[in-house]
Amino acid sequence: MSLKRIFLSPPHMSGKEQEYITEVFKSNYIAPLGAFVDRFEQSVCEFTSTSYALATVNATSAIHLALRVLGVGEGDYVLASSFTFIGSVNAILYQNALPVFIDSDKKSWNLDPKLLQEAIDIAPKKPKALILTHLYGQMADIESIVLTCKQNGIYLIEDAAESLGATYKDKDSGSFGDFGVFSFNGNKILTTSGGGVLVSDNKEWIDKASFYATQAKEDMPYYEHVEYGYNYRMSNILAAIGVAQMEVLQQRVDKCRQIFQWYVDELGQIDEIEFMQELPDTKGNRWLTTLTLSKTKPTEVIKQLQQHNIESRLLWKPMHLQPLFKDALHVSRGVSEDLFNRGLCLPSGTQMSYEDVAYISSLIKDVLR
Repeated sequence: MSLKRIFLSPPHMSGKEQEYITEVFKSNYIAPLGAFVDRFEQSVCEFTSTSYALATVNATSAIHLALRVLGVGEGDYVLASSFTFIGSVNAILYQNALPVFIDSDKKSWNLDPKLLQEAIDIAPKKPKALILTHLYGQMADIESIVLTCKQNGIYLIEDAAESLGATYKDKDSGSFGDFGVFSFNGNKILTTSGGGVLVSDNKEWIDKASFYATQAKEDMPYYEHVEYGYNYRMSNILAAIGVAQMEVLQQRVDKCRQIFQWYVDELGQIDEIEFMQELPDTKGNRWLTTLTLSKTKPTEVIKQLQQHNIESRLLWKPMHLQPLFKDALHVSRGVSEDLFNRGLCLPSGTQMSYEDVAYISSLIKDVLR
């Protein structure tokens, strides 16, 4: 058994976080808003080449704000990637809207652009928005998807929660849609312990999202409320952590990509293993190294690794297979279901060494033999 616990994707601090948190305490701007919130939002804008940003308590709240700002409400239809984490789509229910789930393509594992128009056509009325997930840090076929959305007058919300630092033709994930959303949860490539960021090039929309995120307080010298809002703003303390994390984003992306290559070097010659691939002109952040097995059940590998104090997990269970969404509309070719049945996420923390990857790979080889 490994003497140390090897986690799937643990936090990795830069070393500057404590210094910036100390500045926050000295300023006494502990609660939401403060200089570090502004700095954090600006750093995300600068890295992703977006114009405006809003730091929130998590990525789901950011998606919720985007849907509300875009006017999605009761009875409206929202298209969404089926192969994703439920946090990507819960906000559809918050707005009493109805999801239409779209299966993945085999190449990218992301939303199949060929099924997008089919999903639009089966909806009883024109969907208002699409929530597109860039899965496991890999870019979807974004150019084709953007075109279909524009042709049909559908807003695009990029769920880039897992793909901060990924690019298509050197343009960052989250910067193609009407809104982009990033996650800074504890297991992401960067973390603020919990947090999210909403970005857009539309200032009016970000201002409106900020209004809703701060309890929809009117511009009065007292608490006046015409609309309802939420307590969705990130604290200055967490933003200070985020500023320090953003300073090392490219280093973290480079290390995740190196870890992926180490796994390929160790396991890539095994016939039954197929790693998640990048589409042409894309560069993923490789947040998690993921693969599929053609013969062995992934649960057998998970069990073997767990016995050696190593965390791994199955791929996402598609949303159209979740009991919560048993009555939801969906278009599927069985791709995401097959990926769920055969897929595996391997430890990819950015403090891992080549020796860690070689050890994990040797245990996987033992199972496959």
